[in-house]
Amino acid sequence: MNAQRFITATLYLLGAGFLVANARLLIEYARFIQRRRGAILVWPQPKPPYYGMALAIGVMLGGLVFYKVVVIHRQAFGEIMMFAYYAYLMPLSTRIRRGFYEDGIWADTTFIKYEDVGGISWREGEHEVTLMVISRLRNLARRLKVPGDKYGAARRVLRDKIGAHAIHFTGTGLDLGAHDEREIV
Repeated sequence: MNAQRFITATLYLLGAGFLVANARLLIEYARFIQRRRGAILVWPQPKPPYYGMALAIGVMLGGLVFYKVVVIHRQAFGEIMMFAYYAYLMPLSTRIRRGFYEDGIWADTTFIKYEDVGGISWREGEHEVTLMVISRLRNLARRLKVPGDKYGAARRVLRDKIGAHAIHFTGTGLDLGAHDEREIV
């Protein structure tokens, strides 16, 4: 009986963790739905590595949930939370378009409002360009992978936002007022 209790407790713990992850993905997608009308320059994100494997895990978890609930009449909280994540919410989160919106930048991992941007930097790779966005509030840098065909337009959007004072770099470092912030782009 101790092994069964351990497994049940582990599944509850996993279920609680996946419940939090599911809630985060739902909130992120709801924010995307609200902001998508204000899209300036956006593009679809590429599928994450092992996307097919994640979907296969979702299908297997669906079969397991069906068996546990319908056939043997047991609870399946942990399995249901994992099923929701792999089969529905993770694929749904790939529909969030990355890029520039009226009120901020949707980076690879989160949304950053323009007023929270403390610095930007470009990193050029072989096939893509990455915009590094440094947060004014936290000591974090977020990445936004920009497709090569969108690079020029992305620079123009940033220049326009800096020119409209949606993004400003004053108060970060030594500012003697002798430069045009738009030149940072």
